[in-house]
Amino acid sequence: MSLRGIRGATTVSANEEEAILKATRELLDEMVERNGVHPAEIASVFVTMSPDLNATFPARGIRTMPGWKEVPLMCATEVDVPGALQKCIRLLVLANSDRDASGIRHVYLGDARQLRPDLADQ
Repeated sequence: MSLRGIRGATTVSANEEEAILKATRELLDEMVERNGVHPAEIASVFVTMSPDLNATFPARGIRTMPGWKEVPLMCATEVDVPGALQKCIRLLVLANSDRDASGIRHVYLGDARQLRPDLADQ
């Protein structure tokens, strides 16, 4: 097994706690499903949000998911670059996997699909 990075991003329509928590859970669910990984195989998850999102910590949504209590989580704010995608949540999941790097399936949902159109339909 090797440690692999799995990227993902999604957007929310409003800076609201429940919208942020729900979108974070949906994104993570899709990332682990597409890559066949389980919480016990995850080394850590790094979560960022665009500067316009501050209603809650998105990691709170992950903590409510079964099996995720022991996984280290870290939240941060994305660099505030003019013209960057707004209301965006990004995840970097570091997971042990038998897949090689080309076999990893990254996940881009909602308006975040425009960030990596080359990976959005994996």
